[in-house]
Amino acid sequence: MRIVVLKERAAGEHRVALVPESVGQLVKAGVEMVVESGAGQAAGFPDAPYAAAGAALAGSANDALAGAHVVLKVQPPSLDEAGHLPSGALLISFLPASSAGDLLTQLANRNVTALGLERVPRITRAQSMDVLSSQATVAGYKAVLLGASTMPRLLPMMTTAAGSLTPGKAFVLGAGVAGLQAIATARRLGAVVSAFDVRPAVKEQVQSLGASFVAADAVGAGAEGQGGYARAQTEDEQARTQAALAGHIKDMDLVISTAAIPGKRAPVLITEPMVASMKPGSVIIDLAAETGGNCALTRAGETVITANGVTILGPVNLPATMPLHASQMLSRNILTLLRHLISKEGQLVISMDDEITGPMCLVHAGQIRSSS
Repeated sequence: MRIVVLKERAAGEHRVALVPESVGQLVKAGVEMVVESGAGQAAGFPDAPYAAAGAALAGSANDALAGAHVVLKVQPPSLDEAGHLPSGALLISFLPASSAGDLLTQLANRNVTALGLERVPRITRAQSMDVLSSQATVAGYKAVLLGASTMPRLLPMMTTAAGSLTPGKAFVLGAGVAGLQAIATARRLGAVVSAFDVRPAVKEQVQSLGASFVAADAVGAGAEGQGGYARAQTEDEQARTQAALAGHIKDMDLVISTAAIPGKRAPVLITEPMVASMKPGSVIIDLAAETGGNCALTRAGETVITANGVTILGPVNLPATMPLHASQMLSRNILTLLRHLISKEGQLVISMDDEITGPMCLVHAGQIRSSS
């Protein structure tokens, strides 16, 4: 079996699908590995460690793809790249179906089977394959650093010869993987941290990290949906949530928002009046920017400075800004997935009845299986 790791060409993407350590483990298992030259360079993994791990280096994507059974990428292939994938091959990458209509058609026409990494089911067996969680860990950490570097004040309390400085106040909206990492990071930097989530089950996790849980009366017993994610709130529930948060957010120095609902627009939790009530110099880092934003004023990929001096950042693809560790975690996720797909006899087994493969599969046997 030949597995190919391609170089990322999407703007701003510096991660690589497999790092040399994972490549070496697959080679020891009898897999023929081919890595496009330069695939790991931006993540801190030059060609030499891949060659030392037993991979063959290909000078171009087309050379790498010759005879490929499995093709690994981080970002979805372009239409041109998809047109060069071998018929019958398996593609594994991020594949957001909502924005990949033409790509899925191209893959179906090429008879390529496609598994979307973001669709790994949230079940115990697939926990070590969960790329969304591993990459959210990086995003939550980096969001706090981004906020701290943007703020005009320090986060920790300091006692100096020039006097004492009070600690900054950080507020995290959404206590999923990214939110919990943001809480932990803000605490490590010395901030006084509070957090909110509509799911009552996470209150204990928030408090275990040393943060206070606010607006508990806005939490609903039925707020948790499939896979442990928050379900979409009704208009009335959302209004109550916004009202509960309004009195707290005005005193915050740093707000990290991470609330997301799979397959839907991110909920708007921070309204324009809330932003207007915040102090000059306050900073909002909206990790939900790519799906519409938790703040009504967020613009994906841009920085907005309001009339009252609040800075709102809508960063996109934060994990790619810390590509070494992001790639290491992503690589371990993909390696575990590959071990699930490869039989003891070394054969690739793609079954639509499998509880992991089935939900991940977007294209198979020339047909688009899902577009939602």
